[in-house]
Amino acid sequence: QLQLVESGGGLVQAGGSLRLSCAASGRTSSNYVMGWFRQIPGKEREFVAAVTWSGGTTYYADSVKGRFTIFRDKAENTVYLQMNSLKPADTAVYYCAANGGLVTTNPIRYGYWGQGTQVTVSS
Repeated sequence: QLQLVESGGGLVQAGGSLRLSCAASGRTSSNYVMGWFRQIPGKEREFVAAVTWSGGTTYYADSVKGRFTIFRDKAENTVYLQMNSLKPADTAVYYCAANGGLVTTNPIRYGYWGQGTQVTVSS
């Protein structure tokens, strides 16, 4: 089993920055694809970004491209989401997720999830 624990959420003003962390433990693998998703109450979980654990190739939703950066630290088994130029529309619970090697924006294809961390951007 793979365990994922997010941290780093909080309250920030529009235009500010936050860095989310996702610490992985347990049955880690170099084949994993790590993703970040976000969800607002009453709406479906939305893809934000993903990175391949082995090569570090990154993928982004159009809504965050140029503002968010996903990267991983292999030595620390941690994936980060650096969020800059935050907007009120970025307010959501952010989840870290992993799957066995499929690069996809579909949350159904991710089998491992963290507990989520709240990000609130005030205007």
